Amino acid sequence: MTAPASPSEGEAAPAPEAMTADIPAAPGAPAYAALYPGAALDQPATTAAGPDGEGGLVTFTTAATPDEVVAFYRTRAEEAGLTSVMGMNQGDARAYGAAGGQAGATNLQVVAAPGAGGETSVQLSWSAGL
Repeated sequence: MTAPASPSEGEAAPAPEAMTADIPAAPGAPAYAALYPGAALDQPATTAAGPDGEGGLVTFTTAATPDEVVAFYRTRAEEAGLTSVMGMNQGDARAYGAAGGQAGATNLQVVAAPGAGGETSVQLSWSAGL
């Protein structure tokens, strides 16, 4: 599965948040856990339900930089009312975490790092809370 295609050669790419086709990372995933526009899934998301609600994990690649990926998810988390709780830069890798709800049961974590062929490898996990 691939999110909406990139613009044709010579056209400027719209900002990710300006793209209207939100593709959930998994069926029923919250809006803050949408796939990054243009993402190419490594495999379908793994999902589970537990006492703290439903959640999941998905990995994908994108042509965007790690900074662009983290900024995209930070914006989505804040729009959903989550609070930033963690940020990390290690070399060219970036990580971000946000939480909300009772005892932080609603959360999002994203790790983005340069991968093979200039692509960025991304791991996105979330819990929708109760």
